[in-house]
Amino acid sequence: MALDESQKGKGVWKSGKGKGRVRPKGRALEDQPWDEIRHLLAGLPRRRDLLIEFLHLIQDAYGHLSAAHLRALAEEMRLSMAEVYEVATFYAHFDVVKEGEVAPPALTIRVCDSLSCELAGAQALKTALEDGLDASEVRVLRAPCMGRCDAAPVLELGHNHIDNATFDTVTSAIAADDTHAHVPEYEGFEAYLKTGGYEALRTLRMNGNWEDVQAKIKESGLRGLGGAGFPSGTKWGFVRGNAGPRYLAVNGDEGEPGTFKDRYYLERVPHLFLEGMLIAAWAVEADTAFIYMRDEYPAVLEILTREIKALEAAGIVAPGFIDLRRGAGAYICGEESAMIESIEGKRGMPRHRPPYVAQVGIYGQPTLVHNVETLHWIARICREGPEVLNSTEKNGRKGLRSYSVSGRVAAPGVYLLSAGSTITDVIAAAGGMAEGHVFKAYQPGGPSSGLLPASMHDVPLDFDTLQPHDTFIGSAAVVVLSDQDRARDAALNMLRFFEDESCGQCTPCRVGCEKAVKLMQADAWDQPLLDELCTAMADASICGLGQAAPNPIRLTMKHFADEI
Repeated sequence: MALDESQKGKGVWKSGKGKGRVRPKGRALEDQPWDEIRHLLAGLPRRRDLLIEFLHLIQDAYGHLSAAHLRALAEEMRLSMAEVYEVATFYAHFDVVKEGEVAPPALTIRVCDSLSCELAGAQALKTALEDGLDASEVRVLRAPCMGRCDAAPVLELGHNHIDNATFDTVTSAIAADDTHAHVPEYEGFEAYLKTGGYEALRTLRMNGNWEDVQAKIKESGLRGLGGAGFPSGTKWGFVRGNAGPRYLAVNGDEGEPGTFKDRYYLERVPHLFLEGMLIAAWAVEADTAFIYMRDEYPAVLEILTREIKALEAAGIVAPGFIDLRRGAGAYICGEESAMIESIEGKRGMPRHRPPYVAQVGIYGQPTLVHNVETLHWIARICREGPEVLNSTEKNGRKGLRSYSVSGRVAAPGVYLLSAGSTITDVIAAAGGMAEGHVFKAYQPGGPSSGLLPASMHDVPLDFDTLQPHDTFIGSAAVVVLSDQDRARDAALNMLRFFEDESCGQCTPCRVGCEKAVKLMQADAWDQPLLDELCTAMADASICGLGQAAPNPIRLTMKHFADEI
């Protein structure tokens, strides 16, 4: 078809004025926020896996994440706005402020409401703070466990944790502008070297055989101390059996309510953990060692930042070999595949398995995952021999266990006891029951383990000994209840935690936890319906959160039927 002179240059399919958009769809990119983001990220690589780290930079600098800053970050990282937004809104410690919304106050107080803190009066404290402080200047929020159950009730004022908190101590801290983390005294790099630190690592790097070290780990009987209890040395062979590059990931997301043993060791002897980590990284020939540390441990993050720099300065590790990552408030990231998703800068959604992370982990490569305390013991085994664990025996069980003990005991804390210890031994180590309290029940391994009655006082609290009683040791988070507490209230506290922390990926967990909380608030529990719900959750949930969430319900119905 020939065109006449009036149609030339106008295109074949339209002869009139174009009606395209003046600007692209979606939020407009604003110059000032974009300049601010480029300033914050100056000198940093725009890698996709660093998205959460960059969100922290913005949150720390401005106190929230504005829509304009998220748009600018998406532009800078060449990501869709939806991708940035879905990650930012997944984590509890990011405050996303949409257009037209008011930014939160400059100061935030997070009051822990997990079981130990609730027993210590956290709800009354939260109410007093809400009533007594100016909401336009201070925001008061509930928060899950902060890993300081030995000092309940606990709250976080900015980044300053206030132990055994009262209204007066909080208002005094606000008046003094005491809102930053307090780093405790700990054994630093030079002090650790004087005790023979890093000699085992140096020897292994020069002429060590990883299989010999693996044999020592197996001989010691060490099992994963994050909760699963998988034989630690066995993992090394699985990872080594896959072609590299390989990675090591340290699970420092100690989010199980009642657990604080990892923090206890990291705030005192961080280099035992770091040497153990480097030995494990050497054993599997890891290209990078990632440490995923929960955001609720700001003092630990500061300690690790300092001591990693000391290791780099001493030439023990190359700069960047240890990659410290900061969580953002998501209990689900304690699940190893969810943690790996978070390390990659994504939402912490558990992966379907198989494949397992030993085959397909970080960036799709074989990844060795260890808990903080597990690596602490690996260093000790390499320095002192497998006897450091296997020479201790009690009630037919070998080894040692770090029990995090809180609740109605006289002296809450971390106690290193024989692995065959009973709840009677644990309470005795913690100074006995608190004054005026009579032992009634206990949580043997975090809310995932449910509640056992005081009558079961002679069961060794170790791996494999609790399964016949429909529970498990988990992370050895022991919370003790007394005659002044109701088991049904404790169980409801646990299910509310699971309801809040479910990632929402699978329906049995997301809907099941919500439904359970509603049913458990009735004066009389509908036991047949709750039992049916528990079965569906345990059988059909993707990961351990939904599978273990029914335990508090089932064990309360089994052992405390008179309360429901």
